[in-house]
Amino acid sequence: MSGDLDLEQRYRRVLRLLPGYYRDKWEEDMVAAFLDGWLTGDPDEDSVTMEYDRPSRQEIASVVGLAARLYLGAAGAPRRYLAWGQAIRGAVLALLLTHAIWGLGQLLLVARSHRLIGWLPPTPAAAGVWLTVWYVAGYCWIVVFVALVLGHYRMARAVAVLAVAAALAIVLQGQLTGELVSPFASWSYWVLMDLVPVAALAAFHRDAPPVPRRPWLLALPAGYLLVNVPWLALQLTGNSAWLPDTFGLCCLLVALACLAHVPRAWSSRADMSTWSLTLTLLAAVIGLERLTSLSFYPNNPHLAHVDLAELLIMVAAAALVAPDASRAPAAIAAPQSRPRLG
Repeated sequence: MSGDLDLEQRYRRVLRLLPGYYRDKWEEDMVAAFLDGWLTGDPDEDSVTMEYDRPSRQEIASVVGLAARLYLGAAGAPRRYLAWGQAIRGAVLALLLTHAIWGLGQLLLVARSHRLIGWLPPTPAAAGVWLTVWYVAGYCWIVVFVALVLGHYRMARAVAVLAVAAALAIVLQGQLTGELVSPFASWSYWVLMDLVPVAALAAFHRDAPPVPRRPWLLALPAGYLLVNVPWLALQLTGNSAWLPDTFGLCCLLVALACLAHVPRAWSSRADMSTWSLTLTLLAAVIGLERLTSLSFYPNNPHLAHVDLAELLIMVAAAALVAPDASRAPAAIAAPQSRPRLG
């Protein structure tokens, strides 16, 4: 019962949110610093304070933020936390990259519908508030990805919330009206591909290593040219049926990334283990989405078999780098400094 605890015990209960290694080293100092802000030196007033007062919301929020940074690879954290933090940041960037590439595709659709690209045949102009919301969500993901790579984490989080809210509105509209929603407007897609990456933006904090800007920024136009342009070409030639669906394409891309990474994963380079863990995380997220998307084709067993084949290809490729991923916690160097509250 909280009423049976004094102020010091209440602070210690809040500090249980922190990892054990950090509490062992800093708990006493933190409790003393927190209490120092309350106690006045007057025995009667301090007695009332210790019995009835509680940690402020701002203090609790600071501890929660510190806990997130520590668990997600802050400076001075044990190697396993650093490795997981790096892997989560890499997986989030990869997922947001797919969103940003999709957003560039939305820009091209709008440009074609307004005949802004003369050498491409125009698409029928579409209208409607929900189509506008869909386009806005795509544009937001471009801003989120670029802001994240450039280190503007607060901006990235704020715009990401807008994108997730727009996607949620689309899903709710499709569910409430009973319309057939696309895979992009399903609950599974919204949770796994929208909500989870945005929640994982907590891994991007001031104590985290900076994102390598040049490779990720180049990955956006390169990804569009390598993925969307061939899809557009097949569509224009009437051969779009040759392409897998979105989740099948994601499975194949992750599989190719794993296969390309195998020589480095099997080498003696310790710094490659974190990338192996990143690819394993990506394979897990995409695999779950591939499984949930099987319900989109209840009357087409052939497509279900194709989807399962795509999933198995990705799982087999990910299995080649999984042993190296398990070595990631021991392969990363741990900087020695103390993360701050706030």
